[in-house]
Amino acid sequence: MPAPLDARPTGTISKVRFSLFWRTFFLLALLLVGSVVAWLQTFRMLESEPRAAQTAQQIASIVNLSRAALVHSDAIARISLIKQLAELEGVKVVPRTAIDMVQGFEGDTQMQRVLVELRVRLGEKATLARKVNGEEGLWVGFGIENEKFWLQTDISRLNPVPGRAWLVWLSIAALLSLTGAAVIARLINRPLKALSFAASRVKDGDFDASRLNEDAVTSEIREVNAGFNRMAEQLAKIEQDRAVMLAGISHDLRTPLARLRLETEMSVADDVARNHMVSDLEQLDAIIDKFLDYARPTDQQHLRAVALNDVVEACVLAVQQTDDLKVKLDLPADFHVMGDEIELTRVITNLVENARKYGKTITTGITQLDIAARERDGWVLLKVRDHGPGVNEDILKHMTKPFFRGDVARTAATGAGLGLAIVEKTIQRLGGSFSLHNSSTGGLAANIRLPSAKR
Repeated sequence: MPAPLDARPTGTISKVRFSLFWRTFFLLALLLVGSVVAWLQTFRMLESEPRAAQTAQQIASIVNLSRAALVHSDAIARISLIKQLAELEGVKVVPRTAIDMVQGFEGDTQMQRVLVELRVRLGEKATLARKVNGEEGLWVGFGIENEKFWLQTDISRLNPVPGRAWLVWLSIAALLSLTGAAVIARLINRPLKALSFAASRVKDGDFDASRLNEDAVTSEIREVNAGFNRMAEQLAKIEQDRAVMLAGISHDLRTPLARLRLETEMSVADDVARNHMVSDLEQLDAIIDKFLDYARPTDQQHLRAVALNDVVEACVLAVQQTDDLKVKLDLPADFHVMGDEIELTRVITNLVENARKYGKTITTGITQLDIAARERDGWVLLKVRDHGPGVNEDILKHMTKPFFRGDVARTAATGAGLGLAIVEKTIQRLGGSFSLHNSSTGGLAANIRLPSAKR
């Protein structure tokens, strides 16, 4: 059975690839977000000492005011004062006993700093606790002469900015960083994207559509664009000169060849010799046709819907009477591609002739040629495959180069080595793609991808 139309190497692991924009974006985003987090941690470290001193000052003020009020009040007024402090200020003062169950702020670095500052202001006997007798709050232990008290207040009064606020501001900073990274990445990659597009147009021979803006704001981009435009202009001129030269040489050779053929037919008496000479002249004439085809301009022409099966059948009809070629067609009748009928005929004819010459089955000496087509994702895939010996993998990638001969040892081979180069150039001119590969079941397969007329 013939190999699939879209045969691809199996067992390969596809790598995840990112465009330059996303790589630049992720790098800038990582740097900016990391910088924001680093500045946040630096700020928190630098402000922890002043905040600890401020917190200790507030606690000491509350304790000192409460102590002064209790000292200057009698026993009855002290009870009333304690109630008022609890109701109005949320400050609770209770006696401190030896059996109190106390849970401190072990492991809280910030509160340990507060305790150090607090002992400077209230004395070494001052203490802080998170819980006393199971009741949570900010507990401060102090004494009045021989009496010891606990002062309890809401710990949230002394807390810094809550974690939720830090998270909000960190999210805002991260969002601004990502936005800035996207803008910077776009500014960096926009000229590179334009350069990539222009380079692809130059590769396809469309020199007019490859011109870049030479009035860019950045001086480096202006220099690159100007240099690229000069290069494209030189390449266009070289391509034009090459086409003119090939066409001129081919045209000029036609006249002496015609005279030689006429003189050969009139002056050579030996029929065998004359036929051989005429055959050689016809071969030279065919080579000249190849030169003219290859020198044809590469501009994409106006495309129209073409019945693919009609073109293929017309090309096969011209060679189906030969004894060294057997063609098997697998073409649906309703396949239409966007192209040019004459150009497609030239492509199919070149591939059939190439297979007839070099794709003969070793056992029979006859070329078994399979031509099949399928439609997929808006494209028509055409496969022309023989059952011959195939081509060495080392030279397979060079087969579409101009003047390259797949087997230099074939002295009987005719032609200029332009057939497959003309095929590839023509297919690209029609907006498609062309590739060659050795079939897994033997033989060389030519894959053509053309835009479907149903797009």
